[in-house]
Amino acid sequence: MPLPLNLNLLRSLEALLEARNLTRAADKLGLTQSAMSRHLVQLRAQFQDPLLLREGQRFVLTERAEELRLGLKTVLEQVERLYQPPQFDPSVCEREFSFAGSDYLAEYMLPDILDRVLPQAPDMRLKFLPWQAGRFDMLVDGSADLVSTIADEVPDNIYGKSLGQDQPMCVMADDHPLRNTPALERDDYLAWPHARVSSASDKDGFVDIQLARQGQSRQVRIATPYFVSALSIVSRSQLLLTLPEHLAIRFQRQFPVHAKAMPFIDYTYRYWLLWHGRADKDPAHRWFRGHVFDVLHHSIHGVSKYSENA
Repeated sequence: MPLPLNLNLLRSLEALLEARNLTRAADKLGLTQSAMSRHLVQLRAQFQDPLLLREGQRFVLTERAEELRLGLKTVLEQVERLYQPPQFDPSVCEREFSFAGSDYLAEYMLPDILDRVLPQAPDMRLKFLPWQAGRFDMLVDGSADLVSTIADEVPDNIYGKSLGQDQPMCVMADDHPLRNTPALERDDYLAWPHARVSSASDKDGFVDIQLARQGQSRQVRIATPYFVSALSIVSRSQLLLTLPEHLAIRFQRQFPVHAKAMPFIDYTYRYWLLWHGRADKDPAHRWFRGHVFDVLHHSIHGVSKYSENA
């Protein structure tokens, strides 16, 4: 026999079996007596049993009704729990979260993330993964819970929250011949060899695309996956390096380099914290990504705050 699909009928059944009276059962659920009578008719048909039998001024339960009464409350409580939002207590969390991003993020902002989450969830584990541009499959297959990246477009079912935006800049050694030019021109940019950061988000691929449209190209001599490596190389050579503005401004305080605007390139970096839609409502994931976003958004090393301290 198929189970009733109408949860309201089960609630009416519980009220009837407890009250053993149509009027009191109807009052308990805020129904009219006629509505409760219709529910009893439907329940009798569903269970193929009279359930309640009138004896004088009262009703008595059939044996089938007695069986139902014993288990019905538990069933309804279980059903109600299905509709309640899941709870999350970070203090007992033993989950491993995986977070993908650049070596810059790992060096400058990951410690702040850990300072935020570990006191609340001392037993959680965090795995930081190197991010490669366009590797959204890491979110799809679950190997990464979160990704911090630059993205113009994202695939379907990828959710995200904006971290901000900025423009590209050209970084060069402090003693580079272009250091004191009034403004960097396209010809200047193309006349010198280049280094590039080859990992994480695509920091300069748009340059080659825009140059190719003009039938031009640059000379990329060195590619390294690490920001510090790239800055060290550029600071002691005549190579140029294209970086987002907030990174260029930060790095010229730490390395003997200088950053110049690139007015001949039209591009805006857009920064995102991304996750897969299947985890959007998961309370543990929401807790974790909320803290990660808050740290990234307010960090002096992030895109949102660099201008305040420029």
